[in-house]
Amino acid sequence: MRRRHWLPLLALLALSTAHAQEAPKSPAAQAQPEVAASDDPDAADTAATKVPLEEIRRFVDVFNAVREAYVDPVDDRKLMQSAIKGLLLDLDPHSAYLEKSDAQAFDEETNGAYAGIGVEVQVQPDGMIKVIAPIDDTPAARAGIKSGDLITAVDGKPVSGDNDDSQGPLRGAAGTRVTLTLLRQGVAKPFDVTVQRETIRIASVRSRVLEPGLGYLRIAAFQADTAADFERQLDLLQGPSGKALRGIVLDLRSNPGGLLTSAVQIADDLLDRGKIVSTRGRIAISDSQFDATPGDRMHGAPIVVLVDAGSASAAEVLAGALADNHRARIVGSRTFGKGSVQTLLPLDNGDSVKLTTARYYTPSGKSIQARGIAPDVVLHPATGAPNGGRPDYTEALLPGHLRGEGEGDAGSNAGDVLDGDAPIAAALAELKKQFPPAAADKENTAAKGRG
Repeated sequence: MRRRHWLPLLALLALSTAHAQEAPKSPAAQAQPEVAASDDPDAADTAATKVPLEEIRRFVDVFNAVREAYVDPVDDRKLMQSAIKGLLLDLDPHSAYLEKSDAQAFDEETNGAYAGIGVEVQVQPDGMIKVIAPIDDTPAARAGIKSGDLITAVDGKPVSGDNDDSQGPLRGAAGTRVTLTLLRQGVAKPFDVTVQRETIRIASVRSRVLEPGLGYLRIAAFQADTAADFERQLDLLQGPSGKALRGIVLDLRSNPGGLLTSAVQIADDLLDRGKIVSTRGRIAISDSQFDATPGDRMHGAPIVVLVDAGSASAAEVLAGALADNHRARIVGSRTFGKGSVQTLLPLDNGDSVKLTTARYYTPSGKSIQARGIAPDVVLHPATGAPNGGRPDYTEALLPGHLRGEGEGDAGSNAGDVLDGDAPIAAALAELKKQFPPAAADKENTAAKGRG
C-alpha cells in the first residue's frame, strides 16, 4: 500500500500553525517599527497577514461589553474559550474545538482503549449508575459485578447524575484501586467491591461462521488496532490451511467511521491492485492517494458488504474501495454520506482543534459527500422497525454540512437503518449467488443434508 503525503499531515499542519506567528516579516513590515497588536491593531495589517482589523476591533468591543455589562460576572478564560469555539462553530458539523478532556475522550475512541474497570453503565434518573453489562475478562467481570447492579457510591462518595458522566468516576490510571458501593436485587444491604483498574481494550471486530466455508465479520468502528484485529479474525476463520473460507459477509452497518488509515489497511488486505481512496484539500499536504499492494488475504473469494444509513466516513471509504474495484457486492441501504477528512491539531495547553481539511474520493473519482453510497441490492427495514427504519439524521440533514456534488434536496437520498439478523441472512443469500452454478448447487445440497 503506497501512501502519499498522508502521515506527515498532522505534524505539518500543527507546525504550520505554530510557525505562522514566527514567519519572516516582509521587507515592508521590517521597515515599520514593531508594535504589539494590542497596542496598535493597525500594525498587524500587512499584506502577509491580511488580518481583518475591522472584525478584530468589533470582537474586542463585544468582548469588553460582555465583561463589563453582562448581568453576571463572566470569567475571562471562559469567555475567550467561547470565542475560540465560535471560530469553528459555523464551518461544518465536524470541525470543533476540543478542550483537554474532550480531546482525551476523542483519543480513547480512536485508540479503542481506556483505563477503567471495564463495564457498560447508564445513569438513572435518581443519579445512581446502573450496570448494563460487565465486559468479558475485565476487572469488573472478575470482581463479580453483574448486569443490573446499581452503583450508589464511588470511594465512599455518593454518585450524582448532576455532575458525573457515568464513566467519569469509574475511570482512572491503570493500577489504581476504586471501591464501589453496590445495590443488588436479592441482596438486603448495599455492599462494597474494590476493583483495580486496568487498560481496557474495546474490541471493534468480531467474527463467526455462518455456514461451512462462509464467514461473517462485523466491524463496529475503525480504531487504531482495527486492521490488526480484522486480520486476526479473518485468519481464525480461514483456519490452518489459510483457505477455508469461500466467501464472507462484511458487516459495516451503523459503523460511524474512525481512523481512515485503518479502513485503508483493511481495503488493502482484500484487494490485489487498484486505487483505494484519494483526498483533496486546499493545501497540497492535504492531497493524498492510497493504492493497494499485491496480496489478497481472501484469495479472490467473493465478498458481500452490508451497509445502512449509519455506515459513515471510513466505513464508506472501505465500501467504496471494494465496490469500485469490483471486489464486492454492496447490500443494504444508502450510506450516511460523510465524505470529509478531519485532522486533529493539538495545542500547547492540551486542547485540540478538530478541523475538516479535505474531501475524500472513491477510486472512480466520485465524492460521496452528502450523497452516500448506493447499494447494488437494496434491503428494507423490518415491519415495525423504530421510526420506520428512518435515520435520525444523515450528513445531508446536518446544518452547515459541506455541499456534495449533486446532492439534491436535503434528506431526499436518505437510506434506512437496518437492524437485526434479517439483513445478514439477505447478505448471505446474495453471497451464495456469487458462486459458479455448480458450486452453488453443491452448497445447496449440503445445506439440505444438514437440515
